[in-house]
Amino acid sequence: MAEDWPILMSFFPDHWEELAATTNALKGLHKNKEAENYLRTLMLHIAGGYSLRETVARAKLSGLADLSDVAFLFRLAKAKEWLRQMCVELFAQSGVAAAGEDVFQVRLFDATTVKEPGPTGSHWRIHYSLRLPSLACDYFRITAAKGEGSGESFFQFAIKKGDYLIADRGYCTSAGIGHVAAKKAYVLVRVNSSTLTLLNPSGEPFSLLDQVSTLERAGRIGSWPVLSQGRDGASVAGRICAVRKTEQAIQLAHEKLALDARRKGKVVKPTTYEFAKYVIVFTTFPTEQFSAFAVLEWYRRRWQIELVFKRFKSIAPLGHLPKERDDSALAWLYGKLFVALLTERLMAYASAISPWGYDLQKGSATERLARV
Repeated sequence: MAEDWPILMSFFPDHWEELAATTNALKGLHKNKEAENYLRTLMLHIAGGYSLRETVARAKLSGLADLSDVAFLFRLAKAKEWLRQMCVELFAQSGVAAAGEDVFQVRLFDATTVKEPGPTGSHWRIHYSLRLPSLACDYFRITAAKGEGSGESFFQFAIKKGDYLIADRGYCTSAGIGHVAAKKAYVLVRVNSSTLTLLNPSGEPFSLLDQVSTLERAGRIGSWPVLSQGRDGASVAGRICAVRKTEQAIQLAHEKLALDARRKGKVVKPTTYEFAKYVIVFTTFPTEQFSAFAVLEWYRRRWQIELVFKRFKSIAPLGHLPKERDDSALAWLYGKLFVALLTERLMAYASAISPWGYDLQKGSATERLARV
């Protein structure tokens, strides 16, 4: 504990303690007001996966804080903006901060499953929306992990006119795209060829594989006007934008498909291997504002952040989800994302810096530790 915590602090964003004050996380606290102990106690709950009662018991035994589980839940809620701003800082320092235009608002949609600890712990799915470039969570919804109405879908979110939405292939359905269009919002989604019915502008079937196969070299970009047809016969006009991957990326994609197939005892279809050679998206982003290159760049930004989200999803099952209050649930989400970002930084430094696995910074906690 005495050694690992100072090392972990060396990976925190700059001025993280000042952020505790400027975001009013410390305001109104009558005891245990030290930012370091405050955050350390939060990490017991968020990263350690302990319940509220376990957290306060461990914090008291460790000399970090002496408070009730109700008081700790209050502190978790107060830390919401502090945790969010530390996430934004870590994104920026990792070089994947989303820089967006100010004239429109982009929202990233995603979901993750949470299992509460114990053999009888409940399973939940958290649907959440993050805004770019602020990374503020502007909407979240908690549903059962299984059953009708619990899956990843645009129908899970509050969508407003003029929103620009970016999501992965789990959201790629004609019904979902039609729902976004009905709200007069715009969508950019990774194509799932098995769930999306496409027509050309004249109403005839659109052969997606034939068209993207014309992109014969890495980096070649293509764009085709299409209609997304729903089961009710209604259609939404949009574009298919695609880029061919490099040979190395294609090989990795094929190896992953083969590995997944062996694990599940299935056979990969030849067309699946062909589609894996490309990144293909469907979008209703206005053509006059967004070229095919710009559309793919926006999806690439989403994918950069998705790499961190993947870590977030692997960490999210730890701990009890505070469902009773919106602010505490949001703080929990930001805290999980903060842990995911710290994990990414630790892994990057451990693989790149030898022999001790972390950077030495003048005046840092790691330097003070080295002197002991």
